[in-house]
Amino acid sequence: MEFTESLRKNFQFRHVYNRGKSLANRHLVMYVIKNGRNINRLGISVSKKVGKSVVRSRVTRLIRESYRLTEEKVAHGYDIVVIARASANGASYQEISRSLSHLLRKHSLLTDNSEKS
Repeated sequence: MEFTESLRKNFQFRHVYNRGKSLANRHLVMYVIKNGRNINRLGISVSKKVGKSVVRSRVTRLIRESYRLTEEKVAHGYDIVVIARASANGASYQEISRSLSHLLRKHSLLTDNSEKS
């Protein structure tokens, strides 16, 4: 991901959870907060409720790839945490991608709102 760093530390995730705004849909929950930088930071959380390690890794990869492909349309300067819900277990790539785009639009983070995935 060219324009995005990863959130790695627990305190970074907690800051976004406590201060950020959250919106959700069927497969994902997204927390967003401004970070005062010119770069986005993305954190992905997939709990054991979603499935075993193979399933969690697959869901993480699907979310990361969906974000990577829409990254150039996302506004800069935000910390974003994406949490997978249990229903993401059986979801296809297209469903995850649609869910992510939907939440980005709801948070008004997409600079090109003409795309309707």
